Parts: sequence; C-alpha cells; structure tokens
Amino acid sequence: MTKVLVVDDEPQLVRALRINLTARGYEVITAHDGAAALRAAADGKPDVVVLDLGLPDIDGSTVIDGIRGWSTMPIIVLSARVDSTDKVRALDAGADDYVTKPFGMDELLARLRAAVRRAHTTTAGDEERVIETASFTIDLAAKQVRRDGAVVHLTPTEWGLLEVLARNRGRLVTQKQLLTEVWGPEYQSETHYLRVYFAQLRRKLEPEPSHPRHLITEPGLGYRFEPSP
Repeated sequence: MTKVLVVDDEPQLVRALRINLTARGYEVITAHDGAAALRAAADGKPDVVVLDLGLPDIDGSTVIDGIRGWSTMPIIVLSARVDSTDKVRALDAGADDYVTKPFGMDELLARLRAAVRRAHTTTAGDEERVIETASFTIDLAAKQVRRDGAVVHLTPTEWGLLEVLARNRGRLVTQKQLLTEVWGPEYQSETHYLRVYFAQLRRKLEPEPSHPRHLITEPGLGYRFEPSP
C-alpha cells in the first residue's frame, strides 16, 4: 500500500484529502506544520509527500530542503501561491511537481500516481536506456534519437537539453536547472536560449511543432518531457 504524507494547516483540506486518498487505497499520515512534517517524513517513511508551502512555522521550501538532505521521496507542492517565483523556489529546492489551489482532485491524484510511478521506476535499479514515444525514440546510452527509423541529427546543445529532460521524464525541470546543466551556472538568466533551442528540437522531433506532445513548456517555470501524450 502506498503511503502518503499530507502536510497542510487547513483541517478541512487535510480531511478531504484523507477521505479521498483512503478511499482509493492509499495509507495517509498527516502533519499540520513544518516541524511535524519533517518528523513524519523521517519516522513514517512515506512513499510520496503532498506539501503546502504556507505553513505556520517554517516555509514549505525549507521542509523540502530538509527532506532532500536525506531522501529522494517524491514531493508534490500544493499551494495557493500563484507567483511563479514561489513555484521556482520550491522546484529548485527539490519538489517534483506543483499543484495550485484550488485544484481538482482528479488532477492531484493523477500527478500523485505519476510521481509514485516515476519513483518506483528509478528505485527499480537500472536506468531505462531506451525511451520510446509515439513520435521518436531516445537511446540514452548511444546518445542518439531516431524518428521513423532514421537517426535525427541533433547538435550537442540540443542533445544536452533533451537528455536532461529524458532523465527527468514526467517531471518539471526548471529553466535554471536546464541552463545550469547545459550551458553552466553563469547562464542562469539567459532564458531566451531555451526558447530558441526548444523551437529547434520541436521542429526536429514533434509531429506538430506548434502543438507539442512530448516537449512541453510550463510557462514561466520550465519544461517537461512526456513520453506519452
């Protein structure tokens, strides 16, 4: 049974999440502030954390930092904050996903299932070498992409971006992380690089570049690679 740690200081929301998650076969533990969340994460060993940023004692990003110091358990941030700065801070701290309040329960459950599935895939051991989409295939070991049976020529920079996303498939990768990993930390503010190179990647890989199915932009935040549309 998958164990979920729900961290929020709104009793009604915690109760609603407990009822909905329990009804779907999850084991639920709860915490109402940051200190309790850190204790519950360490003692309860949950499979995934659903975390509000606006906690009464410490900021949710601090909780993420604390958990990331010893664990890679998936963390889904749940917050009423709409400022992209808060979202980027949480993602940079190590959150796996971000859902803005108010939210649909179906959306949250889908993101929760995806986060747990990715975690199980990673924990299973060997990293998947070949990633297949409906449009193209990525061979991480060979550093090669094929579309319709033919090798697609990618520049080293294009491959670098695609590789980072592929190794984090299904997860939102921030602009800062992409720029740092592909170009270097001194390029963290050069977000226009990403727009140019992702436009090139989509022209080479997406069936409809103007309506991408796999290389998804999260406006103001970063990018996400979805193998399945």
